[in-house]
Amino acid sequence: MLEQISERLQNIMKFLRGEGKITEKNMQEALRMMRMAFLEADVNYKVVKDFEARVKEKALDQSVLASLTPAQQVVKIVRDELMVMLGQKEQKMNYSNIPPSIFMIVGLQGTGKTTTCGKLAKREMDVNKNNPLLVSFDVKRPAAQEQLKTIAEDIHASHYEFSKKQMSSPHKALDDVMKYAKRNNHNPLIVDTAGRLHIDHELMKELKLVKRDLRPDEVIYIGDSMTGQDAVKSAAVFEEKIGLTSIILSKLDGDARGGAALSIAAVTGKPIKFIGVGEKFDKLEVFHPDRMASRIIGMGDMLSLIEKAEKETDMKQAQELAKKLKRDEFTLQDFKKQIEQVKKMGSLSQILKDLPSGGVFKNINKINIDDKKVQYFEAIINSMTPSERNNPKIINGSRRRRIAKGSGRPVSEVNQLLKQFFEMRKMMRKSGFKKMISSFPLSH
Repeated sequence: MLEQISERLQNIMKFLRGEGKITEKNMQEALRMMRMAFLEADVNYKVVKDFEARVKEKALDQSVLASLTPAQQVVKIVRDELMVMLGQKEQKMNYSNIPPSIFMIVGLQGTGKTTTCGKLAKREMDVNKNNPLLVSFDVKRPAAQEQLKTIAEDIHASHYEFSKKQMSSPHKALDDVMKYAKRNNHNPLIVDTAGRLHIDHELMKELKLVKRDLRPDEVIYIGDSMTGQDAVKSAAVFEEKIGLTSIILSKLDGDARGGAALSIAAVTGKPIKFIGVGEKFDKLEVFHPDRMASRIIGMGDMLSLIEKAEKETDMKQAQELAKKLKRDEFTLQDFKKQIEQVKKMGSLSQILKDLPSGGVFKNINKINIDDKKVQYFEAIINSMTPSERNNPKIINGSRRRRIAKGSGRPVSEVNQLLKQFFEMRKMMRKSGFKKMISSFPLSH
């Protein structure tokens, strides 16, 4: 997601830096290229116009033009205005002073609404150590309760199921679930509401009833990033008819152009609080407009990368690895453990994207990482005996052929792994990340 527009904007920034001095003429050309990049990414036209006007006004200010590094000043202006477009700053969830807090989830069918309820519940359990209660309130589709019940079981969360009799009296049903949540110390109460393939009067009437009876602390719209401007238009209608407090964008790890992510906050005036970045229930991340803006124009997202590393890294194991590197005892068994640690943070290619494209990481985007090789090298290492992993120097020709056969990979890949493993071990001992990664066995 956002790769296309990110690449285009980074090229525009390079164009401006290459010009040296910023003039009205080359700034107009840069703005024209930005406009085309945004529109091709399906960003809302009014949002693009407003963005362009703000950048133009600030970039052509005399203090910017007279500065020693006008191009760098423009890069900062573009980043700041992207932040405005994306919602300016991270927004936290609204919680009630008197539990349970109530999160009402709304959106169209097929946007990932019910799955996002599960992700939100898991986050509440894992991060906030809360005891959420999942409930589906859809008077037209009883199967929705079964779907949410299955999700609740998968993540070991509590679930409340309405009877047919309760659903015949919506007001009483909602009162019952509130009493149940209070009685059993559940917090928050996450309510998955009805979804339709399109917005209709009946849907809005049902949602208004739920909102009036529950008085939720959050009314969260789930927008499918893959649908572009359709998600933005739907969000605007939900905001007008129901009233929203926040947005969660699902499927942001997909291949869409990114227009929804860049438009929805500006159009609705409501903050994006979380983004779905994978199918698993732990793939819900806090949305940081400043970090996203930095990533889009090639300044990287080091803070998110550090947070992922802190979350997934076994510190005891990392300390032991450091000692082994110092003693020159780093083995293929240790290498396998490192692959497993890195995989928890996401794909290697995605990790590289979180690094800035300047400074010590100037040429980082030129490194081509093949994520499939992670699986191949794991298979090769798994085919080795413990003595071979701990002392790769004993792996002769016949051992290499046996390892290749056991892993289902060619002997040439076994040779490549061993050769580059020894090179990497030297570089890890002698130098920093930049040299090490360029010889990493998963790059080519």
